[in-house]
Amino acid sequence: MIEIGWARAWAEEWIAAWNSGDLDRILSHYSDDFTMTSPYIVERMGVASSHLVGKAAVRDYWAKGLAIQPPLRFVLTDVVAGVSSLAIYYASNRGKQVVEKIDFDAAGRAIRGEALQRPAD
Repeated sequence: MIEIGWARAWAEEWIAAWNSGDLDRILSHYSDDFTMTSPYIVERMGVASSHLVGKAAVRDYWAKGLAIQPPLRFVLTDVVAGVSSLAIYYASNRGKQVVEKIDFDAAGRAIRGEALQRPAD
């Protein structure tokens, strides 16, 4: 079971990494074989499955997201923890409300992520 204090600290560092715009800092949270699922993968990468495997593929995807202006900023709303995953609730300065579910291996490395977004009203 993931302890909520650890989950909150991890999420706060994750938000800070994204707000820094430092892609290497962001990627440091993830295992080399990390997989990512997001509705934006189709739009930005042309991958119909909405699924990327490995840091190299995810790096390219996130680099495109970081390049969009104005610079991306996240505000942490809440964090919940499960047995081997956590969910980060956050808002972006681009008007999005997002839940990012992240699964961890036994060593505490992020191995899988999925971005869930509320549709625009």
